[in-house]
Amino acid sequence: MRARWPVALATLAALWAAGACGVQRGPGEPDSGLAPSPVKAYDINPLARDKVKDGGTLRWGLTDFPAQWNRNHVDGDSTAVKAVTDALMPRTFRSDERGRLTLDTDYVTNARITATSPRQVITYSINPKAKWSDGRPITWTDFAAQWKAMSGRDRDYRVDSTIAYENIQSVARGASDREVVVTLAQPFNEWQSLFTPLYPSATDATAAAFNADWINRIPVTAGPFRVERLDVKGRTVTLTRDPAWWGNRAKLDTIVFRTVRPDQMVHAFTRGDVDVFEVGPSPDDYARVREAWDAVIRQAAGTQYRQLTLNGESPVLADARVREAVAAALDRRGLMQVDLKGLGWPTVTLDNHFLMNSQYGYHANAGGIGAYDPKRAGRLLDQAGWKLSGKTRVKNGKPLTLRFVVPDGIVMSGVEADVARQMLERVGIRVDVRKVSFDDFFGKHLIPGDFDITAFAYPSTPFPVSSAFDIYADGESGGRGDEIEWYSNLGRSGSKQIDEAMYRAGSTLDLDKVPGLLNEADRLVWKKVNVLPLYQCPQGVAVRSALTNIGANGFFDLRYEDIGYAS
Repeated sequence: MRARWPVALATLAALWAAGACGVQRGPGEPDSGLAPSPVKAYDINPLARDKVKDGGTLRWGLTDFPAQWNRNHVDGDSTAVKAVTDALMPRTFRSDERGRLTLDTDYVTNARITATSPRQVITYSINPKAKWSDGRPITWTDFAAQWKAMSGRDRDYRVDSTIAYENIQSVARGASDREVVVTLAQPFNEWQSLFTPLYPSATDATAAAFNADWINRIPVTAGPFRVERLDVKGRTVTLTRDPAWWGNRAKLDTIVFRTVRPDQMVHAFTRGDVDVFEVGPSPDDYARVREAWDAVIRQAAGTQYRQLTLNGESPVLADARVREAVAAALDRRGLMQVDLKGLGWPTVTLDNHFLMNSQYGYHANAGGIGAYDPKRAGRLLDQAGWKLSGKTRVKNGKPLTLRFVVPDGIVMSGVEADVARQMLERVGIRVDVRKVSFDDFFGKHLIPGDFDITAFAYPSTPFPVSSAFDIYADGESGGRGDEIEWYSNLGRSGSKQIDEAMYRAGSTLDLDKVPGLLNEADRLVWKKVNVLPLYQCPQGVAVRSALTNIGANGFFDLRYEDIGYAS
């Protein structure tokens, strides 16, 4: 399911080349007209550095202990790897709680678009103090090597994604080794996603090094902390303050990442073995944590959204009127209340496919399609030829039945399916809830299209086009007769109009236009009714009450050097 954004863009870029040469506002520059978030965007107990104690140890609970610590590798794309390496590895930009970007000047003192014709050119100025833990300076060669590894040109590199990198035409030395000149093949306004995290050129020099050098080890770093010990047997990673760090000195002496089984994490926290961990959507766990000594749950909007996917190639859902009827028959707010009961989170539905409630530029575009209206659902089904016969809709002698596929063992999914079944049956739609093996859920059911309706969470990032493009992109001919290849579009419906709208949103270099263009694309996606957003998932993080600058951070990139205990 390889990203198609840059490849498809090449065929249509000329259509809006004139609109791709606007003036760019500075990265992350605040907007005085920013509307408030309808949900809490982050909850980290922010405190100025001079009010944070020097010293102390933080024990951070993880539920997974990875083998692969190269975050650009397909096996390194995990929450645990990110939690550890965010304290260790360079980045070009960082996000605030609303998904707005600013330079990380510890590593890059300037990054700007220096040309738009005939190609978009980005010039980076590397902080002259920036260096790897082996003493080697961070230079343009690290950027060039990462591009070559991540471009997708050499399939021996097992990369997690080629998005944005495959759109790079060249990476060259600028006026010095500390200046990087990146030329893109096509206009792309989410270029700030590039080179975060950045790995050393030795890692990217060969596929063998890329794939193997970071297995069960973290050989080189460049952050406020360094690795003191990576204990595979004990499943812990111990970080200590790095005296060679050129930025603000880390407040904590030590961070210990400790792996704990998910069903034992609350117990580990209550007995004092762990100081911080992410709590799942369990009211019982919330209650147990709140009873613990010196404990608080920090809660904010997270970076995932819960949604229902409707299969547009399913025989019963191929008619868009039936999909729209299903949407009208489902009470999204009611489903959200069931999912999040007991968590103390406001019932705010998500009405956008590209931008989360807490993100800059969010606008509710659901309109009538997202409104709970069983009577309208009935009218739509009548129009589609599905007539009530007793309590069930029938067409050509066949009852209207949907296969709601859920992974076995995931309580939330099963409850959602049962509640949705009750809602849909009220308008005459039968629902057959099918529980399948968790391991088979995606590979044998969702990806091949063996379902009618399902529910799961999608991730979101500060780069909405990059993260959502393939989910809503139109299908492509696979060269096998009439068979269509849908890649990551599990809803299996799309249009050229949606593709073009996403291209416009991703290629304009006038950042003031991006939210409006994203919302234009979103209104078109709503009309397809292939993904029905429910809500932005809340993030709950249990922490010791004195901890500061850590918690439910949402889109906000934590500054590990500022984490500590309030003085």
